Formats: sequence, C-alpha cells, structure tokens
Amino acid sequence: MLWTWFIARSNGIKLPLKSIVAMGVAVWLLYAADRLLDARSSAESHLEPRHLFHRRHRSAFHAGIALASLALVFLVGRITPAALQLYAILAAPLIGYFGLIHLQRKSTSARSTPRLPKEIAVGLFFSAATFIPTVARDPSLRACLLPAAALFGLVCSLNCLFIYTWEHQIVASARFPEAHPATRLALRFLPWLTIFAIAGSLGLALYSSRPDASGCAPWQLALAISLAGALLLQLHTRRHTLGPTALRAAADLCLLTPLLLVFALHS
Repeated sequence: MLWTWFIARSNGIKLPLKSIVAMGVAVWLLYAADRLLDARSSAESHLEPRHLFHRRHRSAFHAGIALASLALVFLVGRITPAALQLYAILAAPLIGYFGLIHLQRKSTSARSTPRLPKEIAVGLFFSAATFIPTVARDPSLRACLLPAAALFGLVCSLNCLFIYTWEHQIVASARFPEAHPATRLALRFLPWLTIFAIAGSLGLALYSSRPDASGCAPWQLALAISLAGALLLQLHTRRHTLGPTALRAAADLCLLTPLLLVFALHS
C-alpha cells in the first residue's frame, strides 16, 4: 500500500483511497492463501513458524479470506477501467503461476523436482502491481518508469532471496539442491546483485535530480529503492545477531523506505 501510494505521489498523481486499500486487501489475500496451501501440502517438520501459525488458526484465516474477498469485489468495482485492464493482464500469469507452484508441491517432492523460482517471481509481480495504478492514470509514464520498476522488482526479489538464505542457513559454497536453478544462481551472487540494485537506483536518482533531466523516474522514487537495497545488505551483514523471526520482520521493514522521503515529495 505504501509503495502504491508513493509511486503515484512522487509522479504528481493522487490516488483515491480505494485503490490503495484494494492493493492491501489483494496482497493479503494472496499471502494468506499461499501460507495456508503451504501448510496443507507440507509435513509439519518442514514448516516455518509462519506456516504453523496459519495452520493453527486456519479457521480464522478462512473467515478472513471470505470477508476480504467480498471487500475486494466491492473495491474493484470502483477502480478505473484502465487499471482493471492492466490488473487483468497481470492476473492471468499470476493465477497460473500460483496454481502451478502448489500443484507441483502436491504432486512431487521438493527433492525430486526443483520448485519454480518463487523468490524471483514475487519481485516481478509485486513491482508490476504497485506501478499499475500510476501508469493506468498516465500512460505516458510507462517508458520513464520502466527502469525504476525493474530495479524495484529486483529489490523485492532480493528481499525474498535474503530471507531464503537466512532460513536455510546457506553459505557461499552450498549447492542449493532444493532451489530452482535461477534461484541458485541468484543466491550465489546475492551481495553483488544487491550492490548492483543499490548503485543502479542511486545513479538513477542522481540523474533524475538534475534540473535538465526529463523522461526519468522521480529521484525520490529511485532513492527509496536504493535505500531499501542498502538496508537489506546492511541487515545481511548483521544476520547473526538476530533470530529468524526478527530477521524476517526486519527484512520487510527495510522496504518501508518511502516513509523516510515523504518530506521530499512536492506538495
């Protein structure tokens, strides 16, 4: 919700509250459903605390999902047609991917068949979803926001990859047998990918801040992406000082960097 609002606001677009709330409800629905399906298809010994929590309170989550679905139907009916069209285009591969990954988990074991690169896909879908409300209202922004959207998607994937690394206690020499080949490659170069995201976003912010710069993403947006990457890398260097649950929470807190730049937005 924060990024959806910040992306639009940094481009001089004021989103209606219903668009922002709809984003929050939709993401929570996907998250809760994903955790419930994970908890259902895996043995208890292989579950993380968040999965066990969803399994323990599944009745409450089922009720929450039903209520949230009704709320989302109400909110979606009040979103602009242009945004709905883009969301529909995004929803088709998202639903297909969501179904495939859970069907794969149900029909095969993680050891016999590498799972799909969920950590990487999450970044792509999340970035696209948060940029849609802005580009739907001003299609001329699509080209200039593409680099920022790509960098933000990379940072979101890094968030998931760092969490995967911490939860599986992966070291640089590990072969990552249970991960998808693309995930294994990303994990092997995780610090360098993060440095690339930080430097690329910072460079974009510096270029966009020039008085003669045009056709670029707002510098506030690029800087927020760079700061998020820097915080993730700093957290990674201090990972041994925090427990798994605290690390996971801190990784998500690293993505709240737009709060640090609200003062820099134009009134």
